[in-house]
Amino acid sequence: MPIPIVDSHIHLFPASHLPTLAWYDPESPLGSQHSVGEYRLATSSTSATSDTSDPTYLRGFIFLETDRISSIEEDGKGWSHALDEVSLLTRIITGTPVPGEGHHDKDRHLCLGFVPWAPVPGGSAALQKYMGLMRERTKTEDVWKKLRGVRYLFQDKPKGVMLQDDVIEGLKWLGREKLVFDLGVDARQGGFWQLREAIEMMRRAYDGVEEDEKVVIVINHLCKPNLRLPDASPASVTTHPEFLEWSALITAMAQYPNTYMKLSGGFSEFLPVSSAPEPDIDSLVERIRPWSDVVFDTFGAERVMFGSDWPVCNVGGGGNAVTWRRWKSIVEGILEKRQLTDEQERGIWGGVAVKAYSVEI
Repeated sequence: MPIPIVDSHIHLFPASHLPTLAWYDPESPLGSQHSVGEYRLATSSTSATSDTSDPTYLRGFIFLETDRISSIEEDGKGWSHALDEVSLLTRIITGTPVPGEGHHDKDRHLCLGFVPWAPVPGGSAALQKYMGLMRERTKTEDVWKKLRGVRYLFQDKPKGVMLQDDVIEGLKWLGREKLVFDLGVDARQGGFWQLREAIEMMRRAYDGVEEDEKVVIVINHLCKPNLRLPDASPASVTTHPEFLEWSALITAMAQYPNTYMKLSGGFSEFLPVSSAPEPDIDSLVERIRPWSDVVFDTFGAERVMFGSDWPVCNVGGGGNAVTWRRWKSIVEGILEKRQLTDEQERGIWGGVAVKAYSVEI
């Protein structure tokens, strides 16, 4: 039976929206249109020796917010750019593009769910107001039901933000509303304090909350570990202080059954590879294996999901023509080494994301 892939982490932005992105620079390798058309090209990429026995197919994706210029307060442009992103997703889902946006009516089935920005540090009051404005933008119930959660990036915020009372209250509100929270922290560039703070945030968000009201937290990109340690041999990696600390913190996150981990983001943490020649996929699998083994050992295959982090993955992975396929091959190698059951593999490719985000395929 064919295995449907649910890509649990992609970003989309037309060229007309580039000035509204907080990270945008005309010289950035991502500083051009990356919409559904470009994503289709990326996911249709094949190797020189195409494997016709591949049992998987792309069923669709979960869209993640793209870090628009925003603020917790609504004043001025604080929420407008993020809400414009919701309008973009509405047009994608309904198949009603603005000319030049890079998507068509035939693409409407691909977006299985979307996770927009939301002012989580504003607490429940700000979230309720913002949700009302998002509902106006989505226009129809068919679009609204695909709003599966929110994200507010903590990886570039000062110490202490995750532990603010309003953040904890906001997470509890999301749990009551059955909305997922996507957590973005960065061990390599941001520091391990981000992971420690996230663990304390989880403890407070779950403390005293009924089981059916606990917020589902989907952790992005393995928390961005340092995959660039100079000696990549397993013996060296697994005894390295950075690996040991990361491993202990991941284990602490996994203790909460409402947390999931995305097997994504590797090409942002590897040393960059070129578009040609083809990199040694087996060696990349071996480089990431100590880290992915910790994730599987702590979360279990039932709480790990595939994500590409497209188009961010293109920057380190060799470009749009090859990177999505390369990451998929790396994940295939990881799963093969784990000797998982067919059911577990189907889950990682799509079933876990379907469960965590409560989407329909």
